[in-house]
Amino acid sequence: MSQAALDYLQPLETRTRGMAVLDALADMVERSGLKIGDRLPPEVSLAATLGVGRSTIREALNRWEGLGIIRRRRGDGTYLSARVQTSRGLVPTMVRLEGEALLRLLEIRRTLENDVVRKATIKATREQRQEISRLCDALLVEVYAGRPWRKADHAFHGAIYDASGNPMYGQLLVNLDHALERGGSSPFAADVFGLDSFPIHRDLADAILAESPDGAVDAIGRIIDVVEREVQAIIDGDKSS
Repeated sequence: MSQAALDYLQPLETRTRGMAVLDALADMVERSGLKIGDRLPPEVSLAATLGVGRSTIREALNRWEGLGIIRRRRGDGTYLSARVQTSRGLVPTMVRLEGEALLRLLEIRRTLENDVVRKATIKATREQRQEISRLCDALLVEVYAGRPWRKADHAFHGAIYDASGNPMYGQLLVNLDHALERGGSSPFAADVFGLDSFPIHRDLADAILAESPDGAVDAIGRIIDVVEREVQAIIDGDKSS
């Protein structure tokens, strides 16, 4: 089955290292009928059929692995672990696949974040609560000034992870983000992505400051709700420009 899938590939006109390889692989998976659990053709076969270097294929598969689309078994091969369907509308296939991976990530984050903000609200010292509030103010200043805000956002959420008393929360959540690194051209990496969620960060900080675990859980839930809706809008083509 995996070798037969190669019939759905054609050599690329140029040695493209980017989206063309990923789009070709997505088209191959869909047209050949590969399903979750099926093995992909070997890297060397994919490279030869597309007319690109093996390192180019490896880079593309690394991207898919980060998105949770494939999993590798050492000495056995590469297996499909998520549904792949090419786009039929204006949204590029990889943007949609990236968005779907983000939605899966947000589902995991919701469970972890609910627990971490509840614990942080209960366990935080007075000084930690004040620092969380201060970092939220600093974050919103950057956001409303239209300046890069990611460093301030990491500092704010990092202070909450620290206040939870369990450093594993922060490590897990950072590792999840790193596993799903977005390229500079991705709409999910743009500074405007997720902006609508920032006013709710103030609600989260205020709930922790007020020692209200339920309020903190409600706020983090609303933050994730906003981001999920924005991801879905991009996938649907409503905010793809």
